[in-house]
Formats: sequence, C-alpha cells, structure tokens
Amino acid sequence: MLYMKCVAIKGVREFEIKEIEEPVSNGEEVVIDVKKTGICGSDIHYWEAGGPVGMVMGHEYCGVVTDTGSRDDLKVGDRVTALPISPCGHCHACLTGNPQYCAETWTYATGLALTNPGGLAPKMKIRPDMVIKVPDEMSDEEVAMVEPTAVGLHAIHLADIKVGQKVLVIGAGIIGLVTAMFAKKEGASYVAISETNEARGKKAVSLGVADAWFDAKDEKFMENVMSNVEGGYDVVIDCCGNGHAVSSALVTVRPGATVILAGVSLEQITVPSILMVMRELTVKGAIAYSKMEFQSTIELIASKQIDVSMFVDEIIGLDGVQKAYEKLTSGVSDAVKILVDPNK
Repeated sequence: MLYMKCVAIKGVREFEIKEIEEPVSNGEEVVIDVKKTGICGSDIHYWEAGGPVGMVMGHEYCGVVTDTGSRDDLKVGDRVTALPISPCGHCHACLTGNPQYCAETWTYATGLALTNPGGLAPKMKIRPDMVIKVPDEMSDEEVAMVEPTAVGLHAIHLADIKVGQKVLVIGAGIIGLVTAMFAKKEGASYVAISETNEARGKKAVSLGVADAWFDAKDEKFMENVMSNVEGGYDVVIDCCGNGHAVSSALVTVRPGATVILAGVSLEQITVPSILMVMRELTVKGAIAYSKMEFQSTIELIASKQIDVSMFVDEIIGLDGVQKAYEKLTSGVSDAVKILVDPNK
C-alpha cells in the first residue's frame, strides 16, 4: 500500500498536510496524476467553516490518466478533466442532460465529499462516466479553468442576455469575472461590476471584462451604480450569495427584468421580496452546469474563442495552500484564481 501527501481541512480556516492512501482503481474508476487544480469559492466556504474535518478538496483539475478503469476509449497518458459531480444517472434531471438538479449530484462529488478526495493531492480517482479527454492545444492551466468557467456560462445561458442590454455582475471573484466576460461575448453594451475589494474591482476593468466597477461599501453606491443606466439594469447576476448582494440585485434591476442568483450562501438570508412582486422580476437560481455546457466550455477554450488563462494569478505547491486561501479572503488582494500543482 502506497501513501501520498495531501492538503486536508483541519479546522476553522486551517489546513494540514498529511498522508493518505494513494488511489487504486477497482476496474471502474479512472485514476489520474493531478497536474493542476484550482481553488474554488465553495472550497473557501468549507475552509472557513472548518469542515468536514479531513476533507481533501479540489474539484477543478487537469490530470493525466494512469489507469483507464472501465473506459476503453481512454489510454494511459491521456490528458483529462471531469465533471466532479455524482448524479444518479436515471432520474428525470439526469436523463434530460441536467445532472446539476439530481438529488445525488453532490453526495459523492469529487473534492467535495470525505469519501472522494479531490485534487489537493498528487493522484485521484474519478467516476468514469464524468471523465472528459481534453484537446492537446489546451494548457494544463486552461483545463483546470474549465469547471469554474462552465459555472459562468450556465449563469449567462439562464440570463438570456440580448445584444445591447446593460448588465450588472455582483462580485469580482472568478465566477463574477468569467460571467462578465460571457456577458460581453453575448453582446451586452455595458457591463458593470459591483465589488467590495477595490483591487479586484479595478482588475475586472483592466482585464477588459467589465466597463466599470462600483464600490459596494461606498455610501453613494446606489447613486453611482445607477448613474449609467436609466431605470435599472436589464440583467443583474449575483455571484456573491450574501443577503446584501441579493438585495442589491433586486434594487438595481429594472422592473420586469431578470436576476440570476449564481452565488451560494450556506446560511439563511433575508431579502426584500416585495421588490420581486411589485416589479414582477424574474429571479432564477443558477447551480453548476449541464454536461453540454461543460463540454462547450472546453471547446470555447480550445478554439481560443475565450481566454481564461488571464485570470490565473499564480501556481503554488501543496505547502502554499494555507497562505493562498488567506490571500484569496484578505479583501485587499486582487487575486481571483490560484492554481495548485500538487507535485511542485
């Protein structure tokens, strides 16, 4: 039996480097050597909560196949990524290509369950039907960016943005930035970003994914954010999930328009529902992506129709994970996506 180092949750805002057994296929799972894995906002939620203790996260990854398991269409050495989810495969959601709705989708999700360690380790095993071979022209960094980019694509599809519309994205983390990027690609004439972190807000503009950013902490925030729109935004996409962000979304959108809730709160929040009623707003939740959207994201990146490498701030080893999480939650750093090379 062989062991490998990994990074696991130890407690509230605390990781530890420990050893766990190397994964071995039972003839079903695909085993990979992890090349790059991303730090996700949902990972940060678990780290801040301090549990589950012992969980090895990392569900955005690129790897090289070392054991093909039951996949006879793969070979050792193939570069792959995967949907990190665990859908049942036979419910209505799964059969219609929307595994994100399946009641079992997150039960054994890779890097999101104690029973299925993720990419914060040099090796991992993956459910075979979730594995996708990636084109050679994609870098390891681009492959590790597929999962969060697909989340943004799904939110944009739900928003159904029309050419010329004005869009506000709340939150300039990685999901906010890729969502803003897609909004421009869909033809939005004006894309604004709301953000409490000045460095990230300015970065959104400098990267060209947003036309302007507005400080959500500013006393004149509402006056400022509404200064370039008449009556409100056509679409507002919340990528934060807290009560203040959702309330801001409902206030800044025009009557009869659409609000997409792509941010996730682990706690109950209170929002002014009267705004939804009196203004007849369409409010949609957005979670993960469909299989088709995941595949489409790979194709968009491989064909260079979108550039996601510009969002990658740095690549670290396992011993840098703790400081990376602290940096991403500092509120002052402009970092939005840090990748981990578990072999570094």
